[in-house]
Amino acid sequence: MNLIRIGLAAAMIASLGACVTPVGPVEVTRFHGPDISALGKGTISVEPAPGADGNGLEWQAYKAAVMRQLIGLGYTEASPGVGAQVATMILSRRTIEPAGSSPVSVGLGGSAGTHGGGLGLGIGLNLSPKPGQQIATDLAVRIRDRTAGTVLWEGRASFVVSAKSPLAATALGAPKMSEALFQGFPGRSGETIEVK
Repeated sequence: MNLIRIGLAAAMIASLGACVTPVGPVEVTRFHGPDISALGKGTISVEPAPGADGNGLEWQAYKAAVMRQLIGLGYTEASPGVGAQVATMILSRRTIEPAGSSPVSVGLGGSAGTHGGGLGLGIGLNLSPKPGQQIATDLAVRIRDRTAGTVLWEGRASFVVSAKSPLAATALGAPKMSEALFQGFPGRSGETIEVK
């Protein structure tokens, strides 16, 4: 009897795992100079890059996620305009509409030869479901020495998911992208990786 219960519990856990939305990869590219000794220490603030709007709720959620990663790397959070280093951030989110195509196609063909000719007409129906909307998110962070203005590190992350995916929501997408961006910090300069 206990073996049956254990088997049922295992089957339920397996079926729950199958319901989890698959996590698509985050494409990450990072750059830094040969001297990385200043990274991961001291005070830092996260601020909007010039021309970026840092007042939106989405931007604030990504800012908080980026700061959590920076603190985990050894930085101490500073108020905007105060930190020894500054992480300027740009966030871009857009909806990608599926390309429209007609579900019906018509083909016309003909032939001629020594035994006569013929003409044919074919109609094709595309019964596959129309692809849904996708959400594309791009996150770019540049860490500079505030006084010297020297760029110490720069990273970009890109992520595209179905609009119906839980990861399309900022609450789940922001931590995932930030974690991917800073995974293995500072990373190999110039290398593009996919983080799942």
